[in-house]
Amino acid sequence: MNSPAPLEWNDALLLGYPAMDRLHEAFVSEVEALRSAPDDQLAARLAQVRDHLESHFGQEDKWMRETEFPPRDCHIDEHAAVLNSVREVQALLAEGGHFDTCRGLADELARWFPGHADYLDSALAAWMCKRRHGGKPVVVRRTITSGEPSA
Repeated sequence: MNSPAPLEWNDALLLGYPAMDRLHEAFVSEVEALRSAPDDQLAARLAQVRDHLESHFGQEDKWMRETEFPPRDCHIDEHAAVLNSVREVQALLAEGGHFDTCRGLADELARWFPGHADYLDSALAAWMCKRRHGGKPVVVRRTITSGEPSA
């Protein structure tokens, strides 16, 4: 499978819950740093991705539990599966080599994130805004398209 295009932070990824949007922007940055790292820096970059995800997912999991988000179990399980994959690849890198496996994981994270954010995280953002503010999040995007998905 070919590598996906670079994962770049843009207004289309905004969910309207600023604390979550900041976590997501940092995730995008970490994944792209991993994807562009030379082989001798992959282990350190993957450790940074793991550290970020532990904090990022920990925060989202906490929000889901605190607000009694109905589909939290599925969402929390997906977070755990992603972290497990990262840890497995870390173990392979520690054995030596396996650079292609790490690069494959980085590409999969770039493929996975937009859908995860669009479906699971957007539902969580809407839930938290409704619970805390009485309505859906308002997302102001600086770019307007014709409504057609970009290629």
